[in-house]
Amino acid sequence: MKRLFLSDTDRKIGGVCGGLGEFFDKDPTIFRILFVIISMLWGFGIIVYLIMWLIIPRKPKGASPEK
Repeated sequence: MKRLFLSDTDRKIGGVCGGLGEFFDKDPTIFRILFVIISMLWGFGIIVYLIMWLIIPRKPKGASPEK
């Protein structure tokens, strides 16, 4: 079973977009662009990002990558 974690390897700020990219097997840049667009058009992208940063756990140190 796949689990969503913050990315330790592909992170710009908090690792949220990198973690989403790893979880969905997509390029994290897509998620970064979506957050920017949502922030510019409706203004709540930054709030969503911060909430996800607080809620999504970090990957445990001994955990193996699941694919």
